[in-house]
Amino acid sequence: MKRKGIGMAEVKKARGGLSRPLTASPELAAIVGADPLPRSSVVSKLWDHIRSNSLQDPANKREINCDDKMKAVMGKDRVSMFEMNKLLSAHLK
Repeated sequence: MKRKGIGMAEVKKARGGLSRPLTASPELAAIVGADPLPRSSVVSKLWDHIRSNSLQDPANKREINCDDKMKAVMGKDRVSMFEMNKLLSAHLK
């Protein structure tokens, strides 16, 4: 794949948008780790935490019951899966 005026090294090096590594806040880093990660990896690790701790509401799978670590990030006892992605933005730079 070669673009006009751009060599392969520049194409592979360009990382922006969703693939750009972001740094997590200390509260979020307690769940996903302190290393800079793309947003997709942060969400994936957060879902791993949710599944491994059985935090998804069995009656309504769209609702997440927050444990202490997630309460520090979300600021609530319960969040919807859609609201969760919005609340993550405040913890990623």
